[in-house]
Amino acid sequence: MAFLPGSGIAAKHRKVLLLVALLATFAGADLLLNRPKGSGLTWIGLPVLALGAFLFAWAVWPQGRAPAAAEGSLASALLRRATWGGRLIPFFPALGIVVIVADLAYNVALSATPALLTEDTIVLLAGAALILYGFVPARYARERDFVLLFALGLVAILVLPLMAARAFVGDFDASVDVYSWAALAPQTSGILSLLGVSNTLHPVAGSTAPGITFVPQNLGIPVTVVITTACSGIYSFGIFASAFVAFVLTEYGRPTRRLWALLGLGFLASYVANVLRMVVIVLVGYYTDSNQTDLQNMLVAHSYAGWLIFLGWVALFWGILLRFLPVEKGAGTAPGAKETKRREAGCGVCGEALTPAVPAVRCGCRAMHHRACLEKEGRCPRCGAPWSREKAAPAGS
Repeated sequence: MAFLPGSGIAAKHRKVLLLVALLATFAGADLLLNRPKGSGLTWIGLPVLALGAFLFAWAVWPQGRAPAAAEGSLASALLRRATWGGRLIPFFPALGIVVIVADLAYNVALSATPALLTEDTIVLLAGAALILYGFVPARYARERDFVLLFALGLVAILVLPLMAARAFVGDFDASVDVYSWAALAPQTSGILSLLGVSNTLHPVAGSTAPGITFVPQNLGIPVTVVITTACSGIYSFGIFASAFVAFVLTEYGRPTRRLWALLGLGFLASYVANVLRMVVIVLVGYYTDSNQTDLQNMLVAHSYAGWLIFLGWVALFWGILLRFLPVEKGAGTAPGAKETKRREAGCGVCGEALTPAVPAVRCGCRAMHHRACLEKEGRCPRCGAPWSREKAAPAGS
């Protein structure tokens, strides 16, 4: 067989599979990169990540035949431009090796410890994605593009800003907590005050990170929570944002206002979830910890509840998103497959309504397009086939 078994099930429940795949991808990567302290969850990160990759491949696999390359997606267009029409792709393996060697050299020359930390893991992942990219068959283009964009997004969000901040302060081994000071601690403190939890935001001696001091109801003595970069949730934010952007770029073919709004909403939801995560952790300590618990409840919330809260919030956001926003099927519809009325009513290229006043054509995969849109695009965004004036059938045929 040239296609995955059960592809009919995948076609019927595509949005559910996409939701589960994205959540598994986020959860697995978060467990590997943002290891919950004191928990035994880290070891399941790799199988969960592999499950997410499998479900994503299954969800985007076309029913009844091998997939075409992911032509027509924003990801493919972006990579074509970034690689000078694909001419630079053969150099990806060499670039990946350079990235990995540079990271190892940085650890030896500039870092106080040669241990591979979270940022090193991200860089090594990006290097491996570059090395393997050109060896992946074109029929897996969508999955290949997703992995590469996800890895590069992690570098752009979590590694490059940290390196720039360290270069600015002149210490390449410093713990830079700009995110905690600017976008997390003040907001967390303000929300806690609105909820009636008296607290103070202040610098912490011997640390570059901010601290929030409060008095738990059942403890009676001040407790200070130091929000370092490792505890700020920035890694969870970066993983979600990278996976979300990679998903949007590989699933959609044209930059529209709705798409930009979607990206903005995704980042906002991720940020709000991160602040909510920190607020809940402090509230657990404020209301439940006592002399008997010795702050263990808040520590458990930090290790387990914080991760689950963020994952739950993201699941809610993605679930609502996939429920009300149509997802393009890319190269996933077999010839002769029955289209929904909603898809038949819109151009497969621009998404606008098909009307008798505007000439339209039907591709061999049964996708409907405005003739002008298809001529401009050059190929069908649904199946990836080059457009041919001779082969294109009128819309009514």
